[in-house]
Amino acid sequence: MRKLSEAPETTTWKVSPSIPVEALRIVLRYLYLGELPRDLVPPRSAVSEEEVFSGIDKLCRQLELEKLWEEVLSINDRRLARQRHQDEVQRAQAQIEAFFNETVLKHKMIVDTAKVADVKWPHHNAIFANCLLRADEPLPPEEEEEEEEKKDNDDHDQESSIPVNGTTIPIGPTSSHRVFNGTSKRIRRSVLFPAHKAFLIRSPYFETMFASDFREAYDTATLHVITVDCTPPVLEIILRFLYTEKFSCPLEHALDLLYTADMLLLEQLKTKAAATISTLGSGNSNVLVDRTHLNQACAPKSKGSNTSEPEPEPINVYDVIHAAWDLKIQRLEEFAARYLASRLEDYVETDEFAELIRESAARLKSERHETDTIELLDDIRYYLGERFRLRFEGGGIGELLAGGLEEGEGERGQRKTNAETGGDLGGVRALNGEVVEDEFASDAVNYHVLMEKIDKMLEKLNLGA
Repeated sequence: MRKLSEAPETTTWKVSPSIPVEALRIVLRYLYLGELPRDLVPPRSAVSEEEVFSGIDKLCRQLELEKLWEEVLSINDRRLARQRHQDEVQRAQAQIEAFFNETVLKHKMIVDTAKVADVKWPHHNAIFANCLLRADEPLPPEEEEEEEEKKDNDDHDQESSIPVNGTTIPIGPTSSHRVFNGTSKRIRRSVLFPAHKAFLIRSPYFETMFASDFREAYDTATLHVITVDCTPPVLEIILRFLYTEKFSCPLEHALDLLYTADMLLLEQLKTKAAATISTLGSGNSNVLVDRTHLNQACAPKSKGSNTSEPEPEPINVYDVIHAAWDLKIQRLEEFAARYLASRLEDYVETDEFAELIRESAARLKSERHETDTIELLDDIRYYLGERFRLRFEGGGIGELLAGGLEEGEGERGQRKTNAETGGDLGGVRALNGEVVEDEFASDAVNYHVLMEKIDKMLEKLNLGA
């Protein structure tokens, strides 16, 4: 690598005629695959084993490949060769990671999106990059709408431009720094990562791009800039995986990564992104204490709740469900149902939840009948039962969930009166305001309250399920 870095413009290297081609083939095989053939000299070869050994020795000294010569000397010792191979694999992994950090990450560029076209990289560069991958920073929703409006206006301006001596003079403002409603808008930025085709082709998407008649498959004066429809942090996660097989993704980037991995046909990375969502976003916490919403705007607190405002989480459960439907990921569908069931009191009376159930019902391909099931709702009901049963395994909660509390209407009415008047029976307040003896009885009441709310929602939606 050092020799190539000193002269990156080098495109060919002529080997001395005294070195047999068999020796060069062995060296190249070692550089690419880290392994040596069992027979250094192939059958019916015109050169002797001594000449091949001599050629390998010369190449090792010219290219400074000390490890290769050590492997050649121990090729007949299977135990030593196996140990050396394991050491070489670890050394290669460390080299690739260092290469990724010193080339791709060290030389990434942050530029104004409007000036991306001005970035010109020669093919013979010191880090051997073959292309530049571009990811644009996301815009706030209000600026996203303005950006679409600006594109429409730009198209109109181009149609209204005046040709002068082969060029055009645009009509209207030309500054990339816009002033909208008296306020200055920030300039959008893009991140460019220098990348290497040898690693990118691990993605079938890029492999097809570089091996077909697409524009990116042909060399031009400078490196192609290839736009990837994701955020810069997500593109960095993808590149690190393609280069090093290492994966680490914060929860807030997992959904974007999921869609991008699907676009790039990276099934292994797609699976890892789904696992990140279903584990880091787990809904298995203590639901009596943790009423955290995934998004406060989409899931306001249940009526009458006295809990303090929770911190919003970086991912939205409704987005997770739609991603599961779009990408056909059963694992995420089950996770989302389990998560909603664990916090159903925070969601069941919201318009967003009702619309989600309507969407789930509409996904049935066959003609609906009164006995049709709504898959998402079925899963939520199942996990709702599990939510209460598992907390009191073997304690008789099943009978309570099936039949409700065995108590008279007078006693129930007295409990409700005490709850409304602030009377303290030393018990636990259920979701409907009742005060019961303990959490065990509260769970039975809460289960039936939530099931009744589901039934009311279905009646409101005019859905029989």
